[in-house]
Amino acid sequence: MRKNQFIGVTFVCVCLWVVVTYYLFLDRPLNHKPDQVRDTPQLHDNISLQKQNQIEEHLNLLESKLKEQFLDGEKLLQDLKSIVKEQQLSVKASEDRGVGEEEQLGRQQEEEEDEQINQVRLLAKQILPDGGPVIAVLVFACNRITVSKCIDQLLKYRPSRERFPIIVSQDCGHRPTADVIELYGDEITRIEQPDQSDITVPPKEKKFKGYFKIARHYGWALNYTFFKFNFETAIIVEDDLDIAPDFFEYFLGTYPILKRDPTLWCVSAWNDNGKVGLVDENAPDLLYRTDFFPGLGWMLTKSIWAELAPKWPSSYWDDWVRQPEQRRNRACIRPEISRTRTFGKIGVSNGHFYEKHLKYIKLNEKFVPFTQKNLSYLLKDNYDVQFVKQVYESLVVSYQELKSGSIVSQGSVRIPYHTNDIYKRTAKMLGLMDDFRSGVPRTGYRGVVSFLYKGRRVYLAPNANWKGYDPGWS
Repeated sequence: MRKNQFIGVTFVCVCLWVVVTYYLFLDRPLNHKPDQVRDTPQLHDNISLQKQNQIEEHLNLLESKLKEQFLDGEKLLQDLKSIVKEQQLSVKASEDRGVGEEEQLGRQQEEEEDEQINQVRLLAKQILPDGGPVIAVLVFACNRITVSKCIDQLLKYRPSRERFPIIVSQDCGHRPTADVIELYGDEITRIEQPDQSDITVPPKEKKFKGYFKIARHYGWALNYTFFKFNFETAIIVEDDLDIAPDFFEYFLGTYPILKRDPTLWCVSAWNDNGKVGLVDENAPDLLYRTDFFPGLGWMLTKSIWAELAPKWPSSYWDDWVRQPEQRRNRACIRPEISRTRTFGKIGVSNGHFYEKHLKYIKLNEKFVPFTQKNLSYLLKDNYDVQFVKQVYESLVVSYQELKSGSIVSQGSVRIPYHTNDIYKRTAKMLGLMDDFRSGVPRTGYRGVVSFLYKGRRVYLAPNANWKGYDPGWS
């Protein structure tokens, strides 16, 4: 707008200058000497003719100069217009180029994302020859280049690329880790959590900000897997896990039970008390129900996620899912011998529990053909009857009797507890993890914790008239 005003003012000034110059020349008196001879008619005619010639000559000269001035003014005006127009075009081209490149880049990214989503959706809805399920494996990564160890094992033991598509979701924006993930090409699908903004946390929890970022990442990646890629089932794996040779077989075998029994909400590959000496290494096929969410390699369905997603927490998601409001009296399946083991000593938990427990977890080494086994004993109606019978028909003993080896009879035994303090004290002496989450002990089912001690099956159990968990126990 200001450039147009400048052009207009310049044009008006040039025109005024031309007009003023014209009138100055027109009104200028002609130089002449005073008459020194008497005015005669003839002389007067000669003088008049001479003046007329002089006026015509001046007018011609003025007209010539005016034309020159007008042409110069017009040329100046055209030059000014050309300069301004070039500047306007240059600015517009620059702006259009910037916007165009930005829009083009945005469109290109959207097109690439849409293409990726469409390709993975085809994997999710494909019908396999045996009619079995397609189960996504969702790997959570951040800033560990050792994610390659986890991915290598998944690719090594994966029985079918079509049945188990692998998705690696990265947070943190850590370029070296991204470079490692990208090396796997189309063997996996890589997605990246886009929100890298800082998270506001309560002042007392600043040192736990990592847990807030993890919850944000989990929520985003699970939404993407279930609602964009449209998978019906997913196995969650952290980037610091080793897996057993029958990892995939374990989940494939338990999948029908998870789908069939509404009192189950997950299948986990982890046993919190799965340390060497506390598990029966001769029974790698033994599975349990548990009220305690184990995590560390677990499977859930889209319907469960649709229930959890709208109220997903801002932090501490694993303890959140252990609360009664989320658990809703549902259980998970867990193994006697873990199908995962963590090698991530350093992380947001700063190695919490690692030195005392996690590094001693036994990883299964014997392949169990779970898909060929009848696992219907895990259905609640079948399991509860047999489990309760087995536990409460076991011989009641004290910790001292168990430790001393003075028990004469063979078979399983039971150590009772009726307060959280007694439980914690006994669990610690036995080498178990002694903490509660929302009143539930680790690996507990109906309050009962099952483990092996010196080759004998032991149940640390509440009274037979158990009324349920007390969330106040901690």
